[in-house]
Parts: sequence; C-alpha cells; structure tokens
Amino acid sequence: MIYLLSPEPKEGSIHLPMITFMTLKKEMLFNTYDMLMFTSKQAVISAQHIDKDWKKIPCIAIGNATAKQIKDMGGIVAYTPETFYAKILNEDIVKKFKNLKILYLRPKAVSFDSKGFLASKNILLHEAIIYETLCIDYTKNDKPEKNAIIIFTSPSTINCFLKNFEWDESYHAIVIGKVTKKYLPINASVSVADEPSIDACIKKAKSFI
Repeated sequence: MIYLLSPEPKEGSIHLPMITFMTLKKEMLFNTYDMLMFTSKQAVISAQHIDKDWKKIPCIAIGNATAKQIKDMGGIVAYTPETFYAKILNEDIVKKFKNLKILYLRPKAVSFDSKGFLASKNILLHEAIIYETLCIDYTKNDKPEKNAIIIFTSPSTINCFLKNFEWDESYHAIVIGKVTKKYLPINASVSVADEPSIDACIKKAKSFI
C-alpha cells in the first residue's frame, strides 16, 4: 500500500494528510518591495488571502509546484532556481538580486535560515511569517499497515507522522528531497525521489511494488 501524507490527494495512493495550515496575518503592504520570495504553494495561497496586490510584484519561486501556483493565481514568476536546495538558492540570490529589496513570505518554521545566510553575504532579506503548519491528529487505528510505502513531502509531514504513530521497521519511506530525509528515524528504510515533486515520489513508490 502506498500512503501519501501531503495535504492534497493524488491518484494511485492512499491519502493520509498529516498537516493543515493557518494564515497568521490579515493585512500587509507588498508594494514597498522589489521582489517576493515563495518557497511553497501554501505561502502563495496565504498571500492571496492577505492581499491580492502581491500579484503585482515579481516573484522568486522555489520549485515547479510553487511557480505553477503563482502563475495560476495571476502572479509574475521572475526567477525559478534550477535546484530546490536552500543554500544553492540563496547563493543564486546573492549573484542575481543583491541590490533588490526582497521579501520572503515564509512559514513559522523553516528548515534553513535564509535570512542568516544572506546576512553573512551583506544582503538584508526581509521576512514575513504569514502562515503556520499544524499537525492533524489521528488514532492508532489510522496507522498505516505493515510493509507500507509512505511518501513524505516535507519535514513537517514526518514530524506530524511521528507525533501520531510509532515508526514500524517494515515501512519504506519515499521522500521528496535530501533535506526531508534527515528528519526520518535513523533506522528507516528510505529512497529519495528523482526530482522534488509528488508525482516523482509516487513513481518512485510504484517501482517498489
């Protein structure tokens, strides 16, 4: 059985969402910035809830799904990096956008300190925490069966899964990237998707059936 833990379901998997979201701001002034930076689809959705004027500002989009969400909502994708990994991304910002005023619209918890990294390069990255990721609660009866293949799409999905269930050594994890892999138990059997997308995770999972 293939279990998908992301908020949105996908054909070919059992949907067991681990996280939900809460928007933390009611209003913001986006027009004082030269560029916005988004690292997730949910950040784009949260910005839309706060003020639709975000769409007037060019955006840095991290990941193809984030870029698609920006475009689908009528925003402007000015740049999408070739790699998802935070350190490489921030090095790109140093090279390409060091003279611009950038606002990073971020979740409450992040896996990489973009602001600190860029500060070490004498670049001030403005940040606004616009949403929070919350765990969904389950009972023991909802636990995936033995030998399940479980798709984790973020560190948050792993953390929330482990809050609900004990890890079973018969499980095989599929993770969306190397950063997410670090949050799994040390003894976990794990494979990394060939590219950072849910479709790639499902394709990888099906290769084990």
